[in-house]
Amino acid sequence: MSPPSSRADGTALNTRERRADRFADLSAYSLKERFLIRLADRAFYALIKTTGRTTRFAVEGWENFQTASEGGQTPIFVSWHEQVFLATYFWRNRGIVVMTSQSFDGEYIARFIQRFGYGAARGSSTRGGTGALVEMIRLQRAGRPCGFVIDGPRGPRRIAKMGAVLLAKKTGQPILPFAVAPARFVEARSWDRMQIPLPFTRARLSIAPPIFVPPDADDHTLASKRDELQQALDRVNELAAKA
Repeated sequence: MSPPSSRADGTALNTRERRADRFADLSAYSLKERFLIRLADRAFYALIKTTGRTTRFAVEGWENFQTASEGGQTPIFVSWHEQVFLATYFWRNRGIVVMTSQSFDGEYIARFIQRFGYGAARGSSTRGGTGALVEMIRLQRAGRPCGFVIDGPRGPRRIAKMGAVLLAKKTGQPILPFAVAPARFVEARSWDRMQIPLPFTRARLSIAPPIFVPPDADDHTLASKRDELQQALDRVNELAAKA
């Protein structure tokens, strides 16, 4: 990817990166909401950090990550919403930009993932998603990897949406499907059946071969690539579940 064509373009990219990496202003929220956002942020950060540090990971398919990262490529990481706890910890401090919703829940999620070295593009498939996807396109073209919990934010569970495929078409970067499954966990009573791993558990992380989307892909090809992504996620989740 060529560098920005002007100093103004470079300044704009720097501004976008800073926005993705810093905490958002909470002035639009009530005093109570601000307190709860900060509380939830720190609580989830501490929980994920503690759990992640005590988890013994077994990784298969690491060569697929290396393939997706060679030659200056920046992968588009894709997994299911239910696996966000261990996925957040495992891929920390890589500058990955993820989409978070413009909502109370989305704000504390953005904050705790930023503490793990992620960037946040605010929006979702239901609230501001188009603007957030454009922001992710610009940041990935500037060299930032991106990530999706591809069935979020409200499901249907384990059904891949189109966001990662569109991003891959626009940027030329590979989609990297993966799954991470703990051996011992508590399942939340939520739409995604969120997996909350127990401390000192084992976990298997399985990475699928990268998926490339041609820049001239039409609607039929895009749908085919989404099906390919769905099948890849189904396969790696079967493998990871053997933890």
